[in-house]
Amino acid sequence: MIPASELRQGIAVRLEGVVYKVLSVETHGVGGKMGAVTHAKLRNLRTGTLREWRFRAAEAVEDVEPERQTLQFLYGDAEAAHFMNPETFEQVDMEVSRGGGRAGVRAGGVTVAVEVGVGGPLGVALPGVAEVRIDATAPPVHTQGNDNVWKEARLENGLTIMVPPFIAPGEVVRVDVESGAYIERAKKKGPSGAARA
Repeated sequence: MIPASELRQGIAVRLEGVVYKVLSVETHGVGGKMGAVTHAKLRNLRTGTLREWRFRAAEAVEDVEPERQTLQFLYGDAEAAHFMNPETFEQVDMEVSRGGGRAGVRAGGVTVAVEVGVGGPLGVALPGVAEVRIDATAPPVHTQGNDNVWKEARLENGLTIMVPPFIAPGEVVRVDVESGAYIERAKKKGPSGAARA
């Protein structure tokens, strides 16, 4: 149990027998007998519905400790990201809104940490950067002085991003998982497995 004043975004709580994930919290100081009040926006983990709840700051709230599982991303569609436990082969589906950034939901083959509570998955801890192969893009062009001209590229996982003109099909690039933005070419690995430029 924790006081409502210690509620934080991302934690899971049980209220009236239902498990919720805290989406946002605001605490307001109120004069008089009422004292401070905490407003929380919550998502029901079973139904996905949203609810707002108001607590007195000192009110006790049951927090739920989620289990952390390492899962492999299988594929994503418009509604959900689909993951598999590589040991038990059990599959877990997660709404895209709970699955993190648009690149992260589609980073094929990426292994991620997923927090699972009583009502299902709470959220995914995506890596900050993913290395993904360019499936298709225009032929590379090497120009001098014009760094602000970029071209579209389709990644092997189906995501389309903008890349510099010198990137060729088949190259591996590093992509920011949250925003889907190109960062740089991935460093090539030498025969010993060590990265080289």
